[in-house]
Amino acid sequence: MEQVHIYTDGSSRGNPGPGGYGIVMIWVGKNYKKEFSQGYRRTTNNRMELLAVIEALEKIKMTDVQITVFTDSKYVSDAVNKNWIAGWIKRKWKNVKNPDLWKRFIKSFNRTQPKMQWVKGHNDHPINERCDALAVGAALNKSNHLIDEGFEATEKGLF
Repeated sequence: MEQVHIYTDGSSRGNPGPGGYGIVMIWVGKNYKKEFSQGYRRTTNNRMELLAVIEALEKIKMTDVQITVFTDSKYVSDAVNKNWIAGWIKRKWKNVKNPDLWKRFIKSFNRTQPKMQWVKGHNDHPINERCDALAVGAALNKSNHLIDEGFEATEKGLF
């Protein structure tokens, strides 16, 4: 079976503050590597960690591929590997941060069924370090920032 390794990282300069995510996707055994990043004007680190995974999974168009997501976010990896999400759904998202992104995550997760693998951040893992550089660069490049509508609406008390 074909394999894709996805490495992700999120960053915010202040929490909340300007943020960004970085993604490196590698098709195992093929000469294929893609990088993606995006910045947001106001968000949180956890939102960017989660959004990086969502954006990466949404880019996968094939269903017959084995996917492993490498993240340095315990927030994201534990939510899957410790099955926190099932409890959040059962409680109808009560007292859960970032429900807008988690609901989006579930759709892409259910479609792709990736394995989630935690990696220690800032530990000289070259691809994780590249994701960090992409995320930080996207956070700092204010000319290309998008609006994290879910965060800003929640912050304004609209949800």
